[in-house]
Order: sequence, then C-alpha cells, then structure tokens
Amino acid sequence: MASPALSGLGPLTWPTSILLPMMAALLVAAPVFIQAPWVRTAPMGATLFTVPLVGLALLLERRGQGVWHELGVLLVGFSGSWLAGCLFWGWLRLHPALHLPVEAFALPLAVAGLGGRWRLAGSFYLSSLLGTAATDAAMAISGLIDLWPRVLEAPLEEAPLLLQNAAQSVLAPGPLTAVVMIGALLVGISAQLWKSGRIGQVGAATLATTLAVDGLFLGAALVAPRLSGLL
Repeated sequence: MASPALSGLGPLTWPTSILLPMMAALLVAAPVFIQAPWVRTAPMGATLFTVPLVGLALLLERRGQGVWHELGVLLVGFSGSWLAGCLFWGWLRLHPALHLPVEAFALPLAVAGLGGRWRLAGSFYLSSLLGTAATDAAMAISGLIDLWPRVLEAPLEEAPLLLQNAAQSVLAPGPLTAVVMIGALLVGISAQLWKSGRIGQVGAATLATTLAVDGLFLGAALVAPRLSGLL
C-alpha cells in the first residue's frame, strides 16, 4: 500500500523500457551540471546531500508504486556514484590514481545487489563505474593523467589554455586511435546490454550517456575550456 505522502505520485504511463533508461541517462548527465560546480564551491554541502538523496531513494523504493518504486532503486545506485564523486572531486582531485578506487568504493555492494531487489541500482552503479574506468584508461593511454594535477593547480587565467592544449593532444593519431577504440568498445557493450532486458537497458543507457558526456567534455575543452566543468 502506498504511503499517504506519496499518494500524489500517480502512475507513470510511459513504458519502463523507455522511461528507466531515460532516467539513467539523466542521472549520468546531472553531475556535470549540478555536482561539479557544487563540489567546487561547497564540497561538504554536496557530500552531505547524499543523506537526503538516499532517504528519497529508500522512500520511493519502499512506498512507491510501479516506476516510482524502480526510480527509488535506481536512485540508490546513483547515490553511491554521487558520494564517490563528491569525495574525490572535493578532496582528492589532485590525485588521479585515486579516482577509480574511490569511485569503486561500493563495488562489493553493487555486485551483491545484482542478485536481488537492488538489480537496477547495481546495474547503474557498475555501468557508471565501467564508464569511469574506460575514461581513465583513455586518459592514461593518451598521456593526460600527468597533466591532470597541473591543470587543476594552475592559476585561473592559465588553466583554460593548459586544458585546451591537453585536449588537443588527444587528437594526435596514436591517442585518437586509442580513444576511438575504447569508445567503440563501450558502444558494443551498450548494444549487447540493451538486448538483455530492462536491467541491461539501464546499464546500456548509463554507458552510452557516459560516452556522450565524455565527448561533450572533450569538445568543450577544445573550443571553450571554461565551460568544460573541470575548471
């Protein structure tokens, strides 16, 4: 029985095969426009936001009906990614080697969740983590990992040019080939996941959106570094 507090949340009539992947894509894109600037200005506030986020997720999961219930499960996975992002970008952003380990802090929980009621949460978190791993691998192969701290530590007037130069180095034949191959691999994985049902479709949407966001970031770093979200 639905909670009275949620009685105003009527049923969502869109097919879950469309709605859930759309929600997953939105949750991947949201940190770029919300979390990134928030963490830069108030890392503790952004981190503490995890608490009401988890509260909303559990309320929807336990009391919501239909898609609202599944959105709650999805938000649990997103909460893990949100917290990891806040911890890294708030306090550890100058140490790129820690990026993936911090993002993977909930890996055991996500894997365990795939076998029960938290499958959507696990699918989102693991797909987001795979996207992060692919991004970090592309940066390492392209030689950008060493430039990462330099860009973030540079004075505000110098950082955009450093970021633009770093992005231009990706366009060299070797790094570009590696980036394209990693991108093609993610597209192939997304295509296979999409065929495996709604849980896989959430993972596919998460991976595909991660790839799109990375492309947007690279484009912004090339033509408008201050709008990239990193500075």
